[in-house]
Amino acid sequence: MRKLQTQGVHHITIVGADRQTSIDFWEGVLGMPFVFEQPNLDSEQESHLYFDPGDGRLITIFTDESRKPDATRTPTEIGCVHHLALSVSQATFWQAVERLDERGIRHSGPKDRGFMDSIYFNDPLGLLIELASYRFEPPWGVSHGQVMLEAHKIRVARGDHHIDKIHLADAIEKLTAQTFDSLSTDSDPKNPY
Repeated sequence: MRKLQTQGVHHITIVGADRQTSIDFWEGVLGMPFVFEQPNLDSEQESHLYFDPGDGRLITIFTDESRKPDATRTPTEIGCVHHLALSVSQATFWQAVERLDERGIRHSGPKDRGFMDSIYFNDPLGLLIELASYRFEPPWGVSHGQVMLEAHKIRVARGDHHIDKIHLADAIEKLTAQTFDSLSTDSDPKNPY
């Protein structure tokens, strides 16, 4: 049977409370430009707000002025969304604690994930948000996912518990050698020192 091949996340839609709560959080806290709004075409009493998370994709929110924010943690049962991870640069990541503290937003503090850094906090509606920052840049023409796949293979072959910086560095070296040709006849030159 043939697959329905995906080509990325088109958008994620969240059920929100009132319009201003969404604007204050998604644009005011997270810096996502508010780019589009129209009625929810499946439920006319709701508005449909669109925010750009920074990669041209969209996060959209259904709002209704009769709904009030409830910060109770969203459900985490099977089939529910556990958290939404948003990509930030290392420069932004290391400012996150200070900027969240300035707003009085409780958070996890930085978490070392080996291949990335993470910090967690809840949005005004109880959805867990993760700010995630890769610790590496893939070679030109190679995706983060391809580096992660190769680093996983290296980690498993070595019997290591989790992906860490050494696996990433070795994966990047291998992918670079596979991706780019060289005029050198010796792919492992001798030490010149």
